[in-house]
Amino acid sequence: MTAMAGSSWEELRKQARLLENDIDVKLVAFSKLGVSSSSSGLSSESVPLINSDDMFDTLSMELQQLLNKDYQQEFSKTSARVNARREREELLRGASPPPAATIGLSRRDQYSKEANHLHSSHILVDEQINIAMEAREHLASQRQTFKRMQTTFNNITNRFPMLNSLIYRINARKRRDSLILGLVVAVCTFLLLLYAFH
Repeated sequence: MTAMAGSSWEELRKQARLLENDIDVKLVAFSKLGVSSSSSGLSSESVPLINSDDMFDTLSMELQQLLNKDYQQEFSKTSARVNARREREELLRGASPPPAATIGLSRRDQYSKEANHLHSSHILVDEQINIAMEAREHLASQRQTFKRMQTTFNNITNRFPMLNSLIYRINARKRRDSLILGLVVAVCTFLLLLYAFH
């Protein structure tokens, strides 16, 4: 009976830890998305970055690697705990067998404490899930905003073709001015070097 209760309790604890790890990994991925989207600004290059499937594939691979690492660490910790508890119980059983009523009472107290801890963990997990859902909705609304901005910009450029030619001429003039300025600086530097060495 106690073995069955202990195994079910260990399963519940594993499930709670898996949920916590999953939420932590999703929050890390969300923070990476937030940093990348805020650093890219409102340029037109940010829209294909957000809409690309490669970024999401990369994030899913990173999530899978982090989950596998967490599973391995959790398995090693749990196996070490189980082995230590088994050795301790064998030592206590070999030294002096305590009465069965005391064992049952202490284990009941432990189970009630663990149940309270698990309940509070469930509450925290629910809160984290709600936060993650709100963040997902916020990211979806941001994506729609970027799509609308790109559509509006494309409509403006298609509606006013003179604007495209004006932007092209401005960029060409900027490039020409930068080339002229670079040549002037190079000539002045060359003349200064000639003057300094002669």
